[in-house]
Amino acid sequence: MRLTVLGGCGAWPTAVQACSGYLVEHAGFRLLVDPGYATLPRLLAHHTVDAIDAVLISHGHPDHCADLNPLLRARGLGDTPPPSLPVYTPHGAADAVLALDRPSMLAEAFHLHEFQPGDRFDIGPFRTDTWLLPHFVPNAGIRLTTPDAVLAYTGDTGPSPDVLRLAQGADLLLSEATYIHEVPVADAPYLLTARLAGQYASRADVGRLMLTHLWPGTDPRAAHEAAAQAFRQPVDVATPGLVIGVAGA
Repeated sequence: MRLTVLGGCGAWPTAVQACSGYLVEHAGFRLLVDPGYATLPRLLAHHTVDAIDAVLISHGHPDHCADLNPLLRARGLGDTPPPSLPVYTPHGAADAVLALDRPSMLAEAFHLHEFQPGDRFDIGPFRTDTWLLPHFVPNAGIRLTTPDAVLAYTGDTGPSPDVLRLAQGADLLLSEATYIHEVPVADAPYLLTARLAGQYASRADVGRLMLTHLWPGTDPRAAHEAAAQAFRQPVDVATPGLVIGVAGA
C-alpha cells in the first residue's frame, strides 16, 4: 500500500498547502480519499483524472470534499469521458458539492455509494471499516486493510475511545491534529491536538503516525514535537507530495 499526500491543511488552503487529500494505492488500484479544497491540482501533478478508480469521503465539510466537483467536471466534460467514478460517502455528505451543477450535467460521471459510519464494505482491493467519530457533522473514521498493510484515518474527530479501536495495530495512523497542545473549549469535543494524536498512536501501538488537518499557519515542527513526546515511533506531518509506503511488520 502506498499513500501520497495531496494536502493536509485544515479549514482552507494556503499558498503552499492544499486541504485534506490523500491518494492510496494498492495492486494498481487508486483510491482518492477526501478531495478537499485545492487538491485536484496536486493530484494532476501525479496522475490524470481518469486514473482514479474510486473516491472515499469521510464527511461533508468542504475542506474534505470540495474538489470532488472539479474532478467530476474534468472527467465528465472531457472529449472521451471515462467510466462513472464510484464515490463512497456518508449519507448526504456530498449533497452540497453535487448540487453545484445541474443534476444532468454530471449524472454519468459518478456513481454514488452512501454508507452509515459503522458499515464495512470493499472498495477495490481495500477492506473498508468505518466508525462514527465525533465532529460537528457526521464523520467516518476509516480503516483500509489489504493483505499486507493497514492504514487508519480519523477524518476530523474529537476525543473518543473509538479512535483507539480504529487505529489499533495499524501500520500507519493518519490523524487529525488541528491544534498543537489545546483545543479551544467550544471545539474541544470535535477536534484533536498533535499531543492527543501522539497519545492515541502510542496506546494503539501503531507503526507510524502522520499528523494532518493542521490549522493554517501552524508550525509543523511544533506539531511534530508535541506528538513525538508521546509517540516514540516515526512521526510525519502531511505535506503535499509526501509519499509513504505502508507495510506491515
